[in-house]
Amino acid sequence: MRPSLCCVPLFLLLLLHLAFARPLFPLPSKMKNEEKKPIQTFRPYNIAHRGSNGEIPEETAAAYQRAIEEGADFIETDILASEDGALICFHDVTLDETTDVARHKEFANRRRTYEVEWANVTGWFVVDFTLEELKTLKVNQRYSFRDQQYNGMFTIITFEEFISIALDADRTVGIYPEIKDPVFINKHVKWADGKKFEDKFVDTLLKYGYNGQYMSENWLKKPLFIQSFAPTSIVHVSKLIDSPKVFLIDDITVRTQDTNQSFWEITSDDYLAYIRKYVVGLGPWKDTIVPAAGNYLMPPSDLVARAHAHNLQVHPYTYRNENQFLHFNFHQDPYTEYDFWINTVGIDGLFTDFTGTLHRYQKLTSPHRKDETANSLLVKIGQMISAYEGL
Repeated sequence: MRPSLCCVPLFLLLLLHLAFARPLFPLPSKMKNEEKKPIQTFRPYNIAHRGSNGEIPEETAAAYQRAIEEGADFIETDILASEDGALICFHDVTLDETTDVARHKEFANRRRTYEVEWANVTGWFVVDFTLEELKTLKVNQRYSFRDQQYNGMFTIITFEEFISIALDADRTVGIYPEIKDPVFINKHVKWADGKKFEDKFVDTLLKYGYNGQYMSENWLKKPLFIQSFAPTSIVHVSKLIDSPKVFLIDDITVRTQDTNQSFWEITSDDYLAYIRKYVVGLGPWKDTIVPAAGNYLMPPSDLVARAHAHNLQVHPYTYRNENQFLHFNFHQDPYTEYDFWINTVGIDGLFTDFTGTLHRYQKLTSPHRKDETANSLLVKIGQMISAYEGL
């Protein structure tokens, strides 16, 4: 005999509802005071390096929107300043590599030679263009072996436009902006109110409600990591905002752009103990953690272990799908590379040019919290039922 529907437990009706997608009550997205799906915090962060720039030209609105579609936890950007003090999203201090500036005859006389990070560089510099002029340029794909179909389709965006992309997402998406080349910017760009580049950077974040220590209530609503290669900038912004910061570390041959310190100095235990007062993590070039020779990996250094001993996260950069970026150990398989770095090296976040690839790997290998057992799921169902019955 077919049982009466009224005798079926409510939690089974709920399961049937989930299975057949027939709403028994208003879905969360339709309720008042809508809450966005929170950012995941139980597995290493998927950080979209300059957006999904393996597919679409870097630092463009389309690249960031694509990264969000593909599952990024954070969208990462580099912040520079224009001649008239506008903060923009762009990686290089020169426009040569990723824009069509060379085709603009009206800018032919703008080429300059400036000192940048201890070396002379010649090109068209961001700091010699107003925001209005920068907006006339089109962005191209950096690497010739990547998809070229989007070249010339997108423009440079501002820091505020970048923030809007994250805030307009249909789920909680964090931002991960870098204070790019602050020594150079502060030398060439002056603001009428006497503020520094770092001050304007923080003012923009505060304007949009970004503040709060790591994992605080406000941080979870608007997740943010501030990053910089310049330790003096990190110390300065620490006085202005309590949001978590990450100290970036370049190749072992590169000295810090502001304090002129070597890689070995800034990765010593004494220095980690010092910088820990200002940051929650390190962002090292991945080959400084696990060196390579002849395109084969060598034994890992102890940098991750020592950073963790100082209670510092480690977010290495940059992970790329193409064969020329994959060491032979990974057999041209980016999943194998992710597995090595997450499960053997034990990192806490990854800067990737291919957000979708990392997201698919993590959905396959760690789709839920480790403590999310069947019992905990039943508890959640019970809570949903209680909330429904209380309506």
